[in-house]
Amino acid sequence: MKALVFAFCCAAAAPGVFAAADLFPEAPQMRAEANQVGKERWRPMLRYVADLHVRSTHPAEKPFEFPWEEIGPGYVPAFGHWDLIHEILDVLPVAPIHARQQLLNDVRLQLDDGFMPGSVWMPGSGLAQLRNNNKPWFSRGSQGHPPVWVVAAEDYMNFTQDRSLQREFFERATRQIGWFEAHRAVKSGGFFYTDILSHLWESGIDEGVRFDRVAMGAQACVDATSHVYQLCDLAAHWAEQLGEDPTPWKTRAETLRRFIHAHMRDEKDGYFYDVWAHDDPTLRTQAFEGIWPVVVGAASKAEANRVIDEWILNPRRLLAKHPIATVGLSDPHFERRMWRGPAWNSMTYWAARACVRYDRPDAAIRLLEAALDDSADQFARTGTIWEFYDPSGNKPEDLQRKPASKTDHNPPYHDYLGHNPLLAMARLWQQLSTASTAAASSAAK
Repeated sequence: MKALVFAFCCAAAAPGVFAAADLFPEAPQMRAEANQVGKERWRPMLRYVADLHVRSTHPAEKPFEFPWEEIGPGYVPAFGHWDLIHEILDVLPVAPIHARQQLLNDVRLQLDDGFMPGSVWMPGSGLAQLRNNNKPWFSRGSQGHPPVWVVAAEDYMNFTQDRSLQREFFERATRQIGWFEAHRAVKSGGFFYTDILSHLWESGIDEGVRFDRVAMGAQACVDATSHVYQLCDLAAHWAEQLGEDPTPWKTRAETLRRFIHAHMRDEKDGYFYDVWAHDDPTLRTQAFEGIWPVVVGAASKAEANRVIDEWILNPRRLLAKHPIATVGLSDPHFERRMWRGPAWNSMTYWAARACVRYDRPDAAIRLLEAALDDSADQFARTGTIWEFYDPSGNKPEDLQRKPASKTDHNPPYHDYLGHNPLLAMARLWQQLSTASTAAASSAAK
């Protein structure tokens, strides 16, 4: 996997800003970065995000060995899922100690059979009250989450050059592969999330449009299959670095890569689909999950460029004013609710990383800048960051979460940190823009 190069900002920090500095000693470095990275118009929002990380960090308590960071103070008290990975990636270059602690808090929840829990519901949340007498509670085998923690682990080791945790990461990754093979494998190939079985949204994409018309039952999902491919690919890489035989993991990754190419990619439009939509075009939607083979590196360069040019950068599909739309703008199933159209900055970040992986900094810069511009505009208007955003640049508070469910909270949550890696996005934008400007200047000479 191509490692991203992080720009480490080390300007002097504003004194006496953080009340929780004892839990987050790297907070001054993080705020210093927020004061100088990206465009000037983004920085009030970035300073707010830096403060949110500190406000979201709590003293160590069971089941956590270290201080733990919640998904965001505007949400219910909870830890984990892929929200935590976005938070880790957001702070990593300027707060590597904090990133390391959150990684260990996460992976050390793993059970002996390789299962890694989704969210840990903490005291004050409804599930903690309902399931465990208002004590921390998490699923112990039935509901996992996308295994993207390996990306944060690899980035942490690449940035810090600290490989002391590599053996632990490798063993946990291989045990998790075993769990997926035992509990989420499809006999005909690929992997699934419980979305296709029970609509419990293990994928993190609640009420995903892909599942509206498909019969329930184990069928390979493009996101789950891509995520397990990434697990195997990084397990092979780590095995080599540890001096072990990478063949078992390389073989698994290659088998999944071939499956994705043969059973999930449509040659005519160049996009990737779940197996049922690949086999039956009437079940297809312009769901953003089709970009995952590009994010994880399972696509060839030619295939990736088609996805980038014809889907991610297509204003009739995923390239909205605030990219990326989670369902294509011209898709009849597009709605302004939750994962059925609105833009999530975390997904914009993954899309940008996909573009970087395949040497398309032009596309990454365009995505990041547009998303950050609108996020900053909405912050200037509302004084907060939002769980998700209107792809047309309209008010996020006018969007809906789950209008059919019995809930008293229908708009997006505010102060929702887990899907807003805005520091990481600004950092990557600056790195790529600086490199692009330097390259243009060199070419002019």
